[in-house]
Amino acid sequence: MEQQILDWLAQQKQAMIATLREMVDTDGGSYDKAGVDAVGAQVARFMAANGIRLEVVRQERYGDCLRATVDAEGGAPRGNARQNILLMGHRDTVFPKGEPTRRPFTIEGDRAYGPGVADMKAGLVMNMFVMAAFKKFGGAPGPVVGLFTGDEEIGSPEGRPVIETEARGARVVFNSEPGRPDKGVVTGRKGGVFMIFDIEGKAAHSGGNFEQGISAIGELAAKITAIHALTDLKRGITLNVGLVQGGQSVNTVAPWAQGQIDLRYVEPADRDEVMAKIEAIIAKSFIPGTRATMTIRGEFLPLTQDEASKRVYRLYHDAARDSGFDAVANFSGGCADSGFTAAMGAPTLCAVGPVGGKAHSPEEYLELDSLVPRAQALARAILRLDQAGI
Repeated sequence: MEQQILDWLAQQKQAMIATLREMVDTDGGSYDKAGVDAVGAQVARFMAANGIRLEVVRQERYGDCLRATVDAEGGAPRGNARQNILLMGHRDTVFPKGEPTRRPFTIEGDRAYGPGVADMKAGLVMNMFVMAAFKKFGGAPGPVVGLFTGDEEIGSPEGRPVIETEARGARVVFNSEPGRPDKGVVTGRKGGVFMIFDIEGKAAHSGGNFEQGISAIGELAAKITAIHALTDLKRGITLNVGLVQGGQSVNTVAPWAQGQIDLRYVEPADRDEVMAKIEAIIAKSFIPGTRATMTIRGEFLPLTQDEASKRVYRLYHDAARDSGFDAVANFSGGCADSGFTAAMGAPTLCAVGPVGGKAHSPEEYLELDSLVPRAQALARAILRLDQAGI
């Protein structure tokens, strides 16, 4: 059984590349619901062609969530115990509409380029082909569920409840974010909170009646300084106000201003401590007469390792070795949906997808020769779950 699956996957490289090309050349920015759903339609066609059952979980603002299922040998197990082997991935990218037209899928040597080629359309393709292999040959030690979400790059505002529901029934979670350039996987990630704050001041002519104005930009500057001072590199806590705007004209005391905050942290307990300090800074008026409000726009939980997750890593590491590469463990400051599944108690391993780098940039690339070995490693790990006691 294992050898049949591995041999079949070994023959699928060109088919994987063709599927990936179509996905990369389809618009799919997080705020482009129609584009993300168009990529979803490609997933749906693949599943239908391979006889794999698919459900669509409709979303109002962002891309729909797709849930594909390959039943275990003899049908789905009964009972309340966690059974599902969950393969996760997101269809959305960070790029603006029209990016695939400006920068379509291309191959140069042994690398592919294009928007979202590694983060994470290659991971989606890998999951699809691994599911097809289990549908074709059987052997899965539990139902294999493929979850294809549509809003990860903006914190999964609609997808998170769907992910958490799936995690409650998951025996194990493999999140197919891109494998690291060192061929490794990710066993730990920071959590992140993304906020926007608005400041109200009072307009006045900067020459004629300057003293009657209240500068929202001045208040913004004071708040940024205080927020950035919360950074504690030793604890892995970073604060970054990465976007600002405000003001009316160069000769007007600014009546409004806005900033956007990125908070990253390692330990779950640090989140509430730092958020309380940020909220106090937002509530305080450094310049009398200003007022400010803050809204959380998106949030990721940290990916932390418990003993069960460590067993999953050891299982995958051995499967990777048998597939020809060394899956070293990495910690990432980036966030991912894997933090949500880990927080729900599901043993989770992240970045098991094909190897790539320079995500979110025009130089993003995928190592094409990693498509088959990474698919084979994932299949091996699934087949050996019982043996590993997971």
